[in-house]
Parts: sequence; structure tokens; C-alpha cells
Amino acid sequence: MTYRLNTQVQRLPVVLACSALVALVACSSPAPYQRPITDMPKGWRDTSSASAALEAIPWNSLYADERLKALIRTALARNHDVRMALARMEEARALWGVQRADQVPNIALGASHTNSRIPPLVQGSNAAAIHTHRYDVGLNLLSFELDLWGRIASLTEAAKLGYQATEEDRRTVRMGLVSDVANAYFAWLESEERQRLSTQTERGRAEALALIRRKRDLGAASDYDMAIAQSAWQTARSDLIALQRQTEQSKNALTLLVGGRWPHDLPAGLTLNLQNPALPWGDNLSSEVLLQRPDVMAAEKRLQAAHANIQAARVAFLPRLQLTGLAGTASPGLSNLFSGNSNNWNFVPSLQQPIFDGGRTSSGVDLALARENQAVVVYEKTLQQAFREVADLLVARDTLKQQLDAQRDVLKSQVERRRLVNLRLQQGNASQLEWLDAEREVWIAEQSVVQINRQMLVTTAQLFKALGGGDL
Repeated sequence: MTYRLNTQVQRLPVVLACSALVALVACSSPAPYQRPITDMPKGWRDTSSASAALEAIPWNSLYADERLKALIRTALARNHDVRMALARMEEARALWGVQRADQVPNIALGASHTNSRIPPLVQGSNAAAIHTHRYDVGLNLLSFELDLWGRIASLTEAAKLGYQATEEDRRTVRMGLVSDVANAYFAWLESEERQRLSTQTERGRAEALALIRRKRDLGAASDYDMAIAQSAWQTARSDLIALQRQTEQSKNALTLLVGGRWPHDLPAGLTLNLQNPALPWGDNLSSEVLLQRPDVMAAEKRLQAAHANIQAARVAFLPRLQLTGLAGTASPGLSNLFSGNSNNWNFVPSLQQPIFDGGRTSSGVDLALARENQAVVVYEKTLQQAFREVADLLVARDTLKQQLDAQRDVLKSQVERRRLVNLRLQQGNASQLEWLDAEREVWIAEQSVVQINRQMLVTTAQLFKALGGGDL
């Protein structure tokens, strides 16, 4: 009875250690990733008929302007931001390759020569010192960890997800560049159109000034009429100069986007009023389409990577089995290094169980959990911002369409008023001041139509990007 009791007592530490190991394995088993649930509406319109499907549409099918397409292609090839995003993606892919290499043994060819001398004092005798030589050639198995608990696999998965996140970052940059080039192009066309209208206005007021000057010389107009006409012409000239500057600056901004050099042999483009990009999607879209946005996908990839890092941090409590060894030949001389009896090998498995590390391992788990929480917040914020961006753009598109229709009606009214004032002026029932005022109101209405039209085009381009764009 005593002997049996002692045996059980001796086995107790082993049983406890095994139980603890099983518990650690159970606690460290990977939990499946689950996408965070966000408090976000189902859609922007009638959600009862909303569709989550969003067909991938290439950006070049959105625009009919061949010059704009050429500028976008040039920008995608030469823009510095796109090149930097590509470099970051290549960096992440290389890091993934480095981490992935830990899953396979690291074998190296080695050769060494050892020359040693053992003095008589160490031998404990009065014999002569011993000189030895040893030559080694063989294959070395460097420290290789068997991935018993999936730690290295989790780290490799995290690195892969990080690389995939940079791929989505690159898509985000490219899609943003497509939108930016379109916006800059439309701004340039707007400046040119407004400059054309201002040129016509300045020319008309110059002719009016010359007419008033001749009338004044004949005594049919006063100095007051002359001053009004001259002021109107100077104002038109000042507006024209300002628009000329704006046109050049708009072209400079566009040139920077396409790589800093204006492309040669560009095809002919369309005027601003002929630009009609139309989104191929309906209004009743589900908010799930935002999951296809590259910035949202990048945020989720980084969240998944943070989740994988948690698994790697948790299994750090478990034992690690590492293998080292070599196989080759060894000899005291080079002449018989490859003889039949010079084979040499050793194999050293090593098992290490963390016991005390000052809280480093547990802090590593806390760090991984904190980073996952941060990734969750970033993901939720990115998704909510994307929803608001689409909502704002949908409102802007609808209101700008109404505003454009209203402003065109204003322009028609002002053109008709100018015609009537011109008739009254010819009949002597209106003054030159009334005619100039009618002319100014027409010019303002024309400028407003051009500006609102450009805003609508920009809104469409931004909405295309906000909904995830298309295949790039």
C-alpha cells in the first residue's frame, strides 16, 4: 500500500503538467474570425428593393472623352503616389515571403577548420602540448521550429493579410487618382469655357465703349455714359485676366497629376457641356456594396491580420520544439576528408517550455488584443465614413440636377430680358446703363450654368469612386 501511494505521488507532477498543457492547448485554439457588426443603415434609398450586388464597371466605360481617358492612363503609369503605393505593396509582399520561409527548414552548406592547442597545465601532466586539426564539410540544419501549435502559420497568415491590405491600398490610390484626374480635367474645361464666355463679354463691352465714345464725340452721349461703359469694359477685362490665370493653374494641377509632364499627341476631347458620365447602377443599393471598397477591404484585412497575431501570441505559452543538426564528413586532415570512414552527423532536438519571462509573453498577448481593438475601431470608422460619403454624394447629385435645371431657366430669362432691353435701347426707351446691367446678368447666369455643370460631373466621378469604382 505504501509503495502504491508513493508511486501516485511521484506521478502527480506529471499528471498536473499534462493537464496544464491540455488546458493551454484548448485556450490557444484559434477562434474563427468574425466580421464586426456595425450599426449602419441597410441602404440609402428604398431598402426593401435594395440589391447588394454591384457589378464591377471599368472606369474607362464611365467616360466618353478620349482625351480624358488618355490622361488617366498616363497618370496611372507615371503618378508618384501610384508608384509609391506599388513600392509599399512590393515591400509587404517581400515581408510575407520572409515570414513564409520560417515554415520550411533552413539548410546551409558549411565548411570549417578547427586548429587547437591544449597546454600541459590543462592536461595535468608534464607531457607536451597537444595540437589538433579538424576539417568539417557538410549540410547544416539550422535551428528549425516545428510548428506544433500553429504559431508560425498564424504569423505567416498575418503577413499575407498585411500584403493583401497593401494591394487594396494600391487600388484605393489608383481609384482616387482616376477621380482626381477627372475632377482636375473638368475644372480645366470649366475654366476654358468661362474664359471663352468672358472673352465674348469683354469684346462686346469694348465695342460698346467704342460706340459710346463716338456718340459722345457727336454730342449724343454724356461723360457719365462714357464712364459707365468704360467701367463695364474694365471689369470684364479684369474678370478675363483672372480666368486666364485660373485656366493655366488648372492645367498645371492636371499636369502634376499625370506625372509632371504634359502628354503629347493627345486625342481630341469633348467640351464641358458634352460630358455625360452616367453611373450604371440604380439608386436602390444596399450598404453592403461598401464592403467592395478597397479602403474598407484594406481595413478588414488589417483586422484579420491582427486577429491572426493574437493566435500567435497565445501559443507562445506552449512548448517549442526546435531541430538542429548536420550531416557531412570530418577528418583531422584534408587528404582523407572524404574517405569512407569520415562520415559525421548529429541531430539535436530541443524542447523549451517557457516558465518565467517577467510577463513578456502575457504582455505580448495584451499587445495583440489591444491592436485588434484598434483595428476594429478603424474598420468601423472606415465603413461609417464610406456610408456618409455616398449619402452626401447622392444628395449632392440630386440637388445639383435640380439646381442646374433652375439655373438654365434663369439664363433663358436673362437672355430674354437682354433682348427686350436691347429693343428698348434702339427705340430710345432704355439707357445704356440698363443694357449693361442686362448684359452683366446674362454673363453671371452663363458662368453659373458652367460651374454647376462642372460640379455635377465631379459629383458623378466621386460617387463612382465612393461606391467602389470598378475594375482597374
